[in-house]
Amino acid sequence: MSEATRTLHDGIDDHARRTGIPYLHPDEPTVQLDLLGSAKVVEWQEAKAAFLFASEGCWSGLPHLYARYGTTATAQLIAKLQAIEHASSAIVCDSGMQATALAFDVLMEPGSHAVLMRQVYNKTRSYLEWMAARLGGSVTVVDDGDMAGLAAAIRPETRLVFAETFTNPLVRAQDLDALRSVIAGARDRAPGLRLVLDSTIATPWAFNTPLLDQGIDIVVASGTKSLGGNDRDLWGYIATNDTQFANGVMDLVAMRGGILDWRRATAILSTIDDADGTHARRSETATRVARFLASHPKVSEVFHPSLPAHVDAAAIAKHYVRPGSLLSFRVKDADEERTKHLADVLATTVVVRYALSFDGLATKVNHHRTVSEYFTALDQLKRNGFDRLIRLAAGLEDADDLIAALNWTLHHGDSITTADVEAWQAGRAADLGLR
Repeated sequence: MSEATRTLHDGIDDHARRTGIPYLHPDEPTVQLDLLGSAKVVEWQEAKAAFLFASEGCWSGLPHLYARYGTTATAQLIAKLQAIEHASSAIVCDSGMQATALAFDVLMEPGSHAVLMRQVYNKTRSYLEWMAARLGGSVTVVDDGDMAGLAAAIRPETRLVFAETFTNPLVRAQDLDALRSVIAGARDRAPGLRLVLDSTIATPWAFNTPLLDQGIDIVVASGTKSLGGNDRDLWGYIATNDTQFANGVMDLVAMRGGILDWRRATAILSTIDDADGTHARRSETATRVARFLASHPKVSEVFHPSLPAHVDAAAIAKHYVRPGSLLSFRVKDADEERTKHLADVLATTVVVRYALSFDGLATKVNHHRTVSEYFTALDQLKRNGFDRLIRLAAGLEDADDLIAALNWTLHHGDSITTADVEAWQAGRAADLGLR
């Protein structure tokens, strides 16, 4: 061999000896492996066939063959998720919305019908309605908590009922017993029906019993939030004990892509064991902040599962053990424009950062209509109960500091002009050297 050839292959071999995995790069993992010959491929194909025909699990857990099907890192992450969710099957993908879309793509068929609870994420609703229209199907929206309405909405062609817990931004909590009872009573007339729950905001740690052990068919979630907890890595997952469905998802992923890449999976694995503890801390902080806001004379409404007056308090007491880090509130007598202004003023304290998501290191604030419902008609916004809301997501700061920032804003925010806010934003950007 020439020197260049020998150097390349010696480096690849040395990496394999160090890691015990035959990557095709001298320093880092690769999307495919040195399989040494056809025997490994045949073994992998036969193992996939066993999963598909024996229905004992999902082939997402097969060894790394090619990165579009999974990697060494995603296999480790899948094992973690199976333990957390009590799932026989898990699939990791590149975002929470991808996880939701994959579930819809597998479950919905031509002419199918689906039921959505009203407070689901607007992109979830938009995607399902778009898909149903293309398939000649339909979608019915039912108010959260309306079990009679849910039962009446289910038809023979209904393929799924989809709900979130907790919802965003009003943090409604699903009564899992009631949901399960409605679904069980409807299966005689809708035999293909699945109950799908998005537990992104509640997290797997919110429940006294894992969701899949309570009869939920499919769990989808954005791992970007609580299971990541660092605002670094965009990812999502599906967990289920329905192996036929799970293998259908993997078949779809294998054809079109969407699997989580190994770099993100490796980064996620480096912190996932700490995610439960940090989420518990954020939840405790959110509980203290919610209690403060609920007693504040300038606040008219606060939405957080820890509050005794929560509309779903009975369901929370029955099923939930952690209230989560997300809350929202309304300022007394504030219209939409004033609400937006006060969210901007709160961001000038720097203790709270103006951003879109939640469950990261820093506490975040935003005006809900601006970031999530900007193009929603005002009457629909009010119909959903999403008008005039400031959304707050607790981070890892001391709760007393957040309370001080909120208290200052509530008492002094109206004396801060829009010009003052704009001047602060310009000065802050210059100070940080932002382009």
